[in-house]
Amino acid sequence: MITKRQALAPIAAALSLCLLAACGGKHRPPVVATSPGVPTASDRGQGREPVEPLDMGPDIRPMDSGGLGEDILNTGASGEGGPLADILFGFDQATLSPDAQATLERHALWLQTHRDLRVTIEGHCDERGTVEYNLALGDQRAQVAREYLIGLGVSPERLTAVSFGKERPLDPGHNEGAWARNRRDHFVVSR
Repeated sequence: MITKRQALAPIAAALSLCLLAACGGKHRPPVVATSPGVPTASDRGQGREPVEPLDMGPDIRPMDSGGLGEDILNTGASGEGGPLADILFGFDQATLSPDAQATLERHALWLQTHRDLRVTIEGHCDERGTVEYNLALGDQRAQVAREYLIGLGVSPERLTAVSFGKERPLDPGHNEGAWARNRRDHFVVSR
């Protein structure tokens, strides 16, 4: 019987090779902002059109002085916002669903392009069960996501796993819908 990890190993290897190939080779010179309509020295005589400035819009916002948008550094631990989506778990489980694996694969790609950032993976549970049991289960959930990301090429030094058990629910409700939202791993990004 082939495990999920064994089945995904060729995909992870191919992804790693693609990332390595993309990183190598000749580097392009940095883009220098100029006044709109004014060609740069590299544009002259090469038939390139000057680049028009981008207008502000929903997908374009100013960056802070650190070079990162506020949404990346101020994610907090509330389960809301941030560049990395939460992943959900089944009741009393710490196994990754296909949806969670796909989300973690997107996270690994994002982390490869943001190599100066670190991630704390917070394991959370619903309110059922003892404090001790939920802390252990939350730790298992955080660790399984951490190990999966490491398997996809993210450096272990950039990933920290912690458990909050049932102590920080995203949804304070006492029903199956709330419990399903609270069984999660949340990803907090920092420098």
